[in-house]
Amino acid sequence: MTALPTPSSPTPSLPVSPLVATPAALEFPLSWLLDVAPPPIQYRAAIEVARLPLAASRSFSALPYAYKPAMELALTQLADGTWNHAMLGVPAAKAEHFKGVGTISAVRRLLEYGWDRESPPLLQARRVLFRLLAEDDDPAYLYELGTKGKMELAMVRHGRVILREAAAAALAQAGYENDPRLRGAARRILERVDLFLKSPVAQKPFIRVGNHHVLAPGASPPSVHTLVMLAHMPLYRSEHYDLLDRLYTQLSQPQPRQEAATMVGSKIVLEPHLVLGDPLPHRNAADADMPSALFWLEIFARLGFLRRNDGWTKLYERLIDDCDSGGVWRPPRRTATMRSESAYAWPAFPLELQGAGDERWSDVTFRLGVIARHSGRPINLS
Repeated sequence: MTALPTPSSPTPSLPVSPLVATPAALEFPLSWLLDVAPPPIQYRAAIEVARLPLAASRSFSALPYAYKPAMELALTQLADGTWNHAMLGVPAAKAEHFKGVGTISAVRRLLEYGWDRESPPLLQARRVLFRLLAEDDDPAYLYELGTKGKMELAMVRHGRVILREAAAAALAQAGYENDPRLRGAARRILERVDLFLKSPVAQKPFIRVGNHHVLAPGASPPSVHTLVMLAHMPLYRSEHYDLLDRLYTQLSQPQPRQEAATMVGSKIVLEPHLVLGDPLPHRNAADADMPSALFWLEIFARLGFLRRNDGWTKLYERLIDDCDSGGVWRPPRRTATMRSESAYAWPAFPLELQGAGDERWSDVTFRLGVIARHSGRPINLS
């Protein structure tokens, strides 16, 4: 097992205006997390948030691999490197032993658990993920998005695009930013997105087909997978400030009333993975789905967008205000539930599986530290 390298300082995606005041330091309760949090959070809190020089310590670097849920997930991998011969599935709310999880979801979950990309399960899955980056129309690589019967070529191409972007996101999160295969895929994905953002279609992306509103032919709004990929590619971001500006404009505009849908061949297909506007438009959206709110705030922080947006910043500040004097987050009454229906938030939340005790609050407390670190906020360790 190889220890995770100590993360380097995140490359800022966009310059922060000198007129923006430096925010107050986050009080990060590292000692408390080391006492009560599960091993993956202990490890990542010390290495990623506190940036203590412990990555070379064999005993400390073994923490994520001693966590029972992580080992259980790793042991359910099949011989071909996949989980359940699927890619995007996540377990149902009451599923046991990660039943129904797909390969990309499992890989991203293990990375969130703190496992290194050179660990055997992730090495075995890597071949499949890189194969998905290929720009071909082979229906054999559609996994759960395929059917047993003959499919329209348009449906095959549509499914391959989704899996290509999702695989790129997982590989970027695993740290393969400098691999030419991933960089080539990222370039092609982002060229399509940028072409859309620069076109008039971005302002009015929907057309009417019969009684339905669908995206115009060729429209390529950013997907959740594309944003995750870009969030984990700091060097690529630093080379494309102009794209980042257009992307920020897209993400900060109001969401359209229509659901994202596309005419694929002869069928209308819903596209919930496409992002046509602000996914966190108000505080009620955050309160209704805390895991998703944390997911988006972290993406915004990694992209360099969080401090540019007053609404997102206030949502984050409100979560900090919910922390006690020791910096531990405590759920306010407005938080109805800590569960989420979002498949995109599942890999990161919750990393602990305890239903009682202070450990329940370690996930959010840790994630607030991750967001602070990637948004350039000062951090005080306690």
